[in-house]
Parts: sequence; C-alpha cells; structure tokens
Amino acid sequence: MSFVDGIVAQVLMLETGLYHAYMRLAAGTDDEALHDLRINLRRLRSLLRPLRGKDDVTDLDQAAAEVGKMTTPVRDLEVLIQELRRKGLNGPANVRQDTLAASYAAIIESSTLQQFFTCLDEWPTAFRAAEQDGELRGMKKRVLNRLEKQVESLKAALSDPAHDRHQIRLRVKRTRYAADAYPDLSPISTETAAALKTLQSALGTWHDHFQWCLKAKQEPDLHPLLHRWQTEGNAALLQAEADLVRLAECLE
Repeated sequence: MSFVDGIVAQVLMLETGLYHAYMRLAAGTDDEALHDLRINLRRLRSLLRPLRGKDDVTDLDQAAAEVGKMTTPVRDLEVLIQELRRKGLNGPANVRQDTLAASYAAIIESSTLQQFFTCLDEWPTAFRAAEQDGELRGMKKRVLNRLEKQVESLKAALSDPAHDRHQIRLRVKRTRYAADAYPDLSPISTETAAALKTLQSALGTWHDHFQWCLKAKQEPDLHPLLHRWQTEGNAALLQAEADLVRLAECLE
C-alpha cells in the first residue's frame, strides 16, 4: 500500500467510526457516543495536521475543528456529571442532565456537523485527484519533517520550567496522536510513546479538576466540592510534574 493509499484508508475507516458514533448519539443508545465521536475526530485531525498546505486538507481540518469546538463544552459537561455521580451527588448531576440532553439534540441537528460530514464525504476524491495531478509528490518527506519539528517543539517546552502546563498538555496530546497516525514515520520510541500517554493522563486529570474548581466558584451547588477538587487537582499536578521529567529524559 502506498503512502497516499494508507492515508485514504485511514480516513475512510475514521469516517465509518464517526458516522457510527453519530448514529448512536442520535439514537441515544449509550453515554459514550459523543466521546467516541470526538476520539475519531481527534484522530482525523491528527492525520490531517501534517498534511496541511493543500486547500482540501485545510478545509476538512477546519470543518473538523469547528465540530470539536462545538462539542467540547458538551463533553466537559458529560465528564462533570460523571464526576458528580462518582461522588454520590445525584442531585446536582440530575439538574445538569436535562441540559446535557438538549445539548445532544443541538449537536445532532447542527449545520456545523452536517457540513463536516459533507466535506468528509468529498475529501478522498479530492485527495486522489491531487495525487493524479502530482500535487502530493514529496508528501511523505514533508510529513516526516513536520513530525520531527513537533517533537523538537515539545522538547523545548518541557525544558522551560515557566511553560504553561495547559499548553504542554495540548502539545503532548498532539505529539502522541500524530505518532499514532503515522507510526512508521514517528521519530519517538515505544518507551517515549508510553511516557507521553502517562503524562497526558496526569495532565488531563489535573485539567479536569482545574475546570471543575472554576465552576465550583461560580455555581453554588458545586461549592462544597471546591476544597476536595483543589486537593485532588494539586496531587494530579504533582504527579504530572514527575511524569514530565520522565518524558523529557525519554526524548533526550
């Protein structure tokens, strides 16, 4: 399978996953549908990002970004409700459940999502046409160069003690998912990939608690959880700092 064939095959596989998650969300069959839609969306963007520079790639990436932006607060609400139920606070969770259901309906009916699917349906044909016109020559080398630059950028961020931890979380996610999208071109080792995953998890836990603390300061029924969330978030950040050091060592 050629490099271009592999990309198209991945996009078609992700398209299937996206449609499947969308249908589950529309049917209300389970509470993981939105999460799975966003995972497939993220994998698609990770595949596209190193290819950017062509109009059809940029258009699809932008359409995917808009869906991601639209669904982020809804996913955050899902995670908050799950956390409240874990804490045994079904009252505050139930209050937010109706908002979540309305948000699902808005996503399903949104023109943003439909425009994305239209763009996704058309993309493989446009990419193949670009290949036939010779526009994709040297694409594999360009992708490799961009993956290497991404790793160097992450290394620089990790070596800066003052670098914002929210930004490092995003850099870690992008580096990890890019490596997953292009395993044969990835410049990172298996050990480094594992370290990326560990750090992402710790930073993700810290980020969730950071967001919950902000809400607890604004929403009275969450205020009793503020101190507990602050404590748990600080512990997650301490773990993340240790994992950050390990990742920096792996990258060196």
